[in-house]
Amino acid sequence: MEKKNADLQTRMSSSEYELLVSKSRIDQLEKENTEKPKVAFYTALTDAGYVGPYNTVTTLRYSKVFTNIGNAYNPATGFFTAPVKGVYSFQFTMCGYKAGYMGVSVYKNNQHLMHNVERKDEPGHEYLTNSVVLELRAGDEIWLVLPHGHSLFDSGENHNTFSGSLLFPL
Repeated sequence: MEKKNADLQTRMSSSEYELLVSKSRIDQLEKENTEKPKVAFYTALTDAGYVGPYNTVTTLRYSKVFTNIGNAYNPATGFFTAPVKGVYSFQFTMCGYKAGYMGVSVYKNNQHLMHNVERKDEPGHEYLTNSVVLELRAGDEIWLVLPHGHSLFDSGENHNTFSGSLLFPL
């Protein structure tokens, strides 16, 4: 009986030790997660209907902000500013309705990264979606531009969206 009791105490001590180690690891992971920067935003363009065409290149200001964790997106300027060095993912969807060109260009720190365009021959909703993954330094800026002569259409249905998030810090 004493041997059984000693075996039970040994097993109990071993289980208690494993439980303490597990709790310590969980605490460490929770601390690491709390300390990691959290950055994510999701926006829509406007309820106003047609945007453009304009005679000049126009920065798009996505004024309907649904999510802005980390406050890295500024709806007054249309700029996303990276708060930390890391790898970020951005997505955008655009909608055109008028015949003609619809499209957007993506900029990083005044550098043109990408141009997306579609020519519409007749009126009707048409969509274009794209995404980009970028390594950014803290302070780098990303924004979307409506090229001159292009137009978009948006409404309360949120046809034009711009979103992004920090995948992981570097």
